[in-house]
Amino acid sequence: MSDTDGKSEVKDYLDHDHYWIRRKALKLFGGSFHVYDSKDNLVLFSSQKAFKLKEDIRVFSDESMNEERLTIKARSIIDFGAAYDVVDGASGEKLGAFRRKGFKSILKDTWEMLDNNDNPIAKLAEDSGCLALVRRMGGIGGLIPQSFYLEIDGKRAASYRQRFNPFISKMDVNLEKGARDILDPRMALAAGILLVAIEGRQG
Repeated sequence: MSDTDGKSEVKDYLDHDHYWIRRKALKLFGGSFHVYDSKDNLVLFSSQKAFKLKEDIRVFSDESMNEERLTIKARSIIDFGAAYDVVDGASGEKLGAFRRKGFKSILKDTWEMLDNNDNPIAKLAEDSGCLALVRRMGGIGGLIPQSFYLEIDGKRAASYRQRFNPFISKMDVNLEKGARDILDPRMALAAGILLVAIEGRQG
């Protein structure tokens, strides 16, 4: 494969407006993430180790884990209100960060998307405060899938919706029309992976 072909391949995973993420948890050995496009083609893969105190999610092009695409890394061990830097695996460029708003997330999961200077530029939040409260209750709450939206300057740029499955966590990621004008699709995907990895632990 030529260098030119390799560069084209790197861009392929960003050429879609709809993805879905599957997380299969293995309690003793961590978990793995598969990211598919709308035609069920695998475009990204990540395998997490269990018992890590500091989140460090490495995302690769496929299960061979030879080509790193994204890194999502926590700045601190404590998860409550932690910030997660997002870095492009190919270039090493920092793309931005996501910071969980700890106190607000007690009742309704809320995140900020930050630029490279840690200025808030977008909001990532659970869809409904009422549904969020029900989800935090025992019993039926676990049967209600979570939905999130990413909003920039009052405009919805991406949406995230869990599919109900008691064994495997699945989430749809949709970029809205015109979203690419205001949102890096790598950050949209990183948000989805982070939601499945972090928020999924509350289920």
